[in-house]
Formats: sequence, structure tokens, C-alpha cells
Amino acid sequence: MFTTEDGRNHLLTFLLICGLFCLSGLCNGMIDVLNKHFQNSLQVTKSQSAFIQGVWYGGYFLLALPAGLFARRFGYRAGILLGLAIIVLGCLCFIPVTQVTGTQVVVFSFFLAALGLVSSGFTFIETIANPYATVLGSPSASVARINLAQSCNAVGWIFGPILGGSFVLSKTAEANTSNTSLYIPYLIVAGIVTLLILAFIKAPVPEMHAPEDKGTVTGVGEVQRPLYQELHFVFAIVSQFLYCAAQIGIFSFFINYVKDPAYMPPLPVCLADLLPVPMKYLQAGTWHITEYCASALLSAAFVLFTVGRFSGSALLRFAPAHRVLAFYALTNVVLMALVFAGLGWVSVIALVLSFFFMSIMYPTHFALAIHGLGERTKVGSSWMVTAIVGGAIMPMFMGWIADRWSMQTGFLMPLICFACISLYGFFWPRLYRKGVSE
Repeated sequence: MFTTEDGRNHLLTFLLICGLFCLSGLCNGMIDVLNKHFQNSLQVTKSQSAFIQGVWYGGYFLLALPAGLFARRFGYRAGILLGLAIIVLGCLCFIPVTQVTGTQVVVFSFFLAALGLVSSGFTFIETIANPYATVLGSPSASVARINLAQSCNAVGWIFGPILGGSFVLSKTAEANTSNTSLYIPYLIVAGIVTLLILAFIKAPVPEMHAPEDKGTVTGVGEVQRPLYQELHFVFAIVSQFLYCAAQIGIFSFFINYVKDPAYMPPLPVCLADLLPVPMKYLQAGTWHITEYCASALLSAAFVLFTVGRFSGSALLRFAPAHRVLAFYALTNVVLMALVFAGLGWVSVIALVLSFFFMSIMYPTHFALAIHGLGERTKVGSSWMVTAIVGGAIMPMFMGWIADRWSMQTGFLMPLICFACISLYGFFWPRLYRKGVSE
């Protein structure tokens, strides 16, 4: 799985790439608790709190192509080290930012600027690590390899809400309205990234190239077709945009949904007895979960996300990737319908289960998109990373729907996105064959 045709084994390099994915998941999971926190501490609306995702994923959109060009010019190692250095700088900015005082707009803007700097570093990491994972071994195992690497992303996502929630979310019935301890989790991240920088300076990071597909060159002199003629790639960008919109929307407003008494029923006494004190409170004779418990439940959902990534990696060794994507997306259409229905525990369980069926979608889109692109893989990867802008734009729309109508109505947005993704999965073979034949 990690041995190339020249007989070299790249397992060590692959493990370091997995470390990058784990770090990315950790920081992505941390921002998912900030929506509810800033709604409490700065009194922003749901749609305004989604500016967190707008800034975070907007950075991917703005810098993905420059990051791909940088990697093409200076290589994988240089791109990774630059990205890690920017992350450290952004994390350290949280120390002075937590001391900023002023109006709601001023304080929120400073936090968004620090988050934007961290996301800029991760743009380099995502742009480079995804295609790099596909070439660190035999071409036949590229889809399984990128899913395995992205499984480590899911592992990091498990701990993100716990790390962030431990310092900013309330463990009582009263909401936490202070930002003073928000720098601590980012200081921890800065320390981890510093260790990774040292590891990548010392470790082997060979420059490798993806093989060309026979259909990707035409005419005299091996002239490559422009990427816009690769229909499976073009529609992958659209489908990835919709997936990022759905995923980030669900992640961002998960805590809002499970903390809303209109959807989250009181805890049964038997379950409340099992929970530690910081995760529950008694009100009007019934037990309810704290915000910290909601972040722990989000982490539990990410456990399912991780299980889905690892099981998906195994499944994709035997099942066609496009077909798995189609059926997983179709399942999430049904689950989002249950969330919208507001059926108490049934809807909460459906929301948690949706994480399992989202698990393989991002890396599988990536693998389906760059299939057969050859030397255009780095540029193609950059375009695929720009699709993350869906996670910057659509959650604000989802938040606006929630502010105007209800949180459950907001979940119609991911339902529609999953329906479109399912169509892409079912039609992928036709799109690929049509692109190759032109």
C-alpha cells in the first residue's frame, strides 16, 4: 500500500502526513464550539456566528491556488513547512487578542483575524497533503490511502470539541460569557505544530509525481487537455462545494440543535445518573445537558465520523468509490429529513448518525476528482480545495434560516446538498468516460 514501483516504502512519510491531517481535524473541531460560545460572550446571532466558518474556510478559497503554485515551484516539504509556520503565528496571536476590549464588532473582528491567519496555514497543509497522500504508494491504492489519511483528520476532530469546550463552554446552567481563557487551547496547538516542524525538517519528504491516465493527453506532442474538459473533475468541485456546505453547517450548529429544548428532550434519570456533574444540571425537576456536555456529544459524533473513515477505507478497497459516495449521501438525505421533523431523541440520534455517513465524502470526492490528472494533480488539488468555500458561505445562510424560522428548518440546507451529491456519485462513471473521450 505504501510501496512505489521503484521499490521504496514511504510509510514513515505517510505517517507524518497523517499527523498533519490529525492536526487539521483538531483545529477544525475546535472552531465548532466557537459558534455557541460567541453567541453567549458577544451576543451575536446564529448567522453572525457563522462568520467564524466564513473566515476559516474563506482562507482556503483565497489561498488554495497560490498554495498549489508554491508547492509546484518549491516542492512538498517547503509548502508544508510554510503552512506550519503560519499556523504557529496565528495561534500565538490569540494571546493578545483575548485581551482586546471594545465593542462587539471590534472584539469579534480581532478573533476572526486570528482564526483567518491559522486557516491560511492549513490551506497550505490541505492543498499539499491531499494529493501527496495519493502518490505515497501504489496507484491502485490511492483512494484507500487518502481515506486512511483523512481518517486521522477525523481522529483529531474527536478531540477538538473537547479541547475547545473545556476552556470556553459552560459546565453549569449558566452560559460562559468570558473570552479570557480562549488562548489556552491555541497555545497547546502551537506547541504541537512546533514539534511537527522539527519532524518535517528531519524526515524524508521526496518529490513524487502522479501517473498520467491514458485519456488525459491528446494530439501531437502529448498536449494535455485543459482541466475544464475533465467533466468528472469539474462536477467534483461543485459536489465538493455542496458537501463542505452541508458538513460545516451540521458541525457548526450541532451544539445549537442539541442545546435547544425544542429539539433536545430532558435526560432520563438513569442516563443523568451516569453523567458527571459538569455535563448536567437540574431545572424544574428535570435533568438537562450543559454546553460542555453538548461539546462532548459532538465529540462522540466525531467518533462515529472516525469509525466511518476507517471502515470506509476498507470498504473502498472492494467497492467502487462513486457508488459508496452515492449511497452514503442518499442515507444522509433520509437522516436530515428526520432532523428536520423534530422527533426528539429520534432526531438527535439521526443527527449523530449523519456523521458516520459524511465520513468518506471529502476524501472520496478528492480521489474521484483527481483520478487520471497526472501532472495536473497539484493544480487540480488546488481547485478542489477552493471548493471548501462552500463551508464559508452556506453556514451563514443556514444560520440566517435558523434566525428567521427555526434551527430545524436550517437543516433543510444540508438535506438538499446531500441529494445533489448522491446524483454526482451515481453519474460519475458517465462523466469520467465522457471527459476522457472528448
